[in-house]
Amino acid sequence: MKNLFITILLIFPNLLFSQKIDFIEYNLDNGMHVILHRDASVPLVVTSVMYHVGAKDEDPERTGFAHFFEHLLFEGTKNIPKGEFMKIVERNGGSLNANTSNDRTYYYEFFPSNKLELGLWLESERLMHPVIDQIGVETQNEVVKEEKRLRVDNSPYGHLFEQILQSLFKKHPYRWTTIGSMDHLDAATLEEFQEFNKKFYVPNNAVLVVAGNFEIEETKKMVEDYFGPIPRGNDVPRVNIKEDPIVEETRKEFFDANIQIPMVLVCYRTPSMKSRDAYVLDMISTILSDGKSSRLYKKMVDEKKISLQVQAVNLGLEDYGGYVILSLPLGENSLDDLLVNIEEEVVKLQNELISDREYSKLQNIFENNFVSSNASMAGVANSLARYYMLYGNTNLINDQIDIYKSITKEEIRDVARKYLKKNQRAIIDYLPKKDEGQ
Repeated sequence: MKNLFITILLIFPNLLFSQKIDFIEYNLDNGMHVILHRDASVPLVVTSVMYHVGAKDEDPERTGFAHFFEHLLFEGTKNIPKGEFMKIVERNGGSLNANTSNDRTYYYEFFPSNKLELGLWLESERLMHPVIDQIGVETQNEVVKEEKRLRVDNSPYGHLFEQILQSLFKKHPYRWTTIGSMDHLDAATLEEFQEFNKKFYVPNNAVLVVAGNFEIEETKKMVEDYFGPIPRGNDVPRVNIKEDPIVEETRKEFFDANIQIPMVLVCYRTPSMKSRDAYVLDMISTILSDGKSSRLYKKMVDEKKISLQVQAVNLGLEDYGGYVILSLPLGENSLDDLLVNIEEEVVKLQNELISDREYSKLQNIFENNFVSSNASMAGVANSLARYYMLYGNTNLINDQIDIYKSITKEEIRDVARKYLKKNQRAIIDYLPKKDEGQ
């Protein structure tokens, strides 16, 4: 019943969100950044820690480490027996999860507000007293392998993201996915896992966020008590690898045994998600494929009926970005048929300003999306951590919508011209794998 209570609170948004998100942020002496957001209107609290380590920080011969640690650090600590971490959370009416991206790793718990201290203790234990031994490594190795089999190897279009990254990145570690290589994980020694933990799981590479119903001064004391004694680590080196510009179109085929319907993907390398142009590309994605009245959907799915699905996606990453337009054909239509229609709409964006009506609709969509993204304690905690760590500006939780509002119709046209060029794209024909006898 307690878990159901937490779930309901996470699903239904905080109706008071329309107000500005107030927060306090400061650093502990060991370099850990702390962000506190108090909201007395909810009977829960979120404790979360984001570490500035993702797939891009891995050795090219040891990919998958960051995602592996997402699992490994639930194994237990010196004070939490193996397998007990999740049970402690559940027994106290909470829930928990974690996720890894190319740029960061994020752990979080939700508790009734009177369990805040427990959440802080759990996260401090994960950081201060992790047990990284051969038994834990072997256990999680099997867990990760099963996840890869389920989500990648045996899943329809499971290799799609991998193919996009390989097409856009040749030097930068964005060229591999977070799941990484199972051969690399098998070959790694226990000492390598321990060194990875020592290098990246340090307080000066982390941000702690507490969001929900709590008392500020009391919480500051608990944060200091649990996290203050953790020693500062060495400064973490940052990836600084530059890609050569894409100057000519490439096209390749990839065969997937788990699909029956082919897909065409048009991929462009774009700037960091922190750049203004990345915000404009978000808007271009919405114009092209957000909803049934969007340009590509209306043309290719609704009117011409040549596509089962079409979507434009702006992949926001810290160092670079990727812009992808994908489509599945309907009936006998070819991937080249889809490509021609996609090109027509891109060219139109490059040469014509969008209408006033379309521009007004665009602004409304982004305002609604902005409100929705921070309409729960879970969303607020995630946003605060992400804006601080990856953007270097925590107050984007309040100000980011102003960036979208300031984007002009002329900028939309100019950014489409700048990045969505034919000679700067990689085309992937994602095809069903034929039987050996065919």
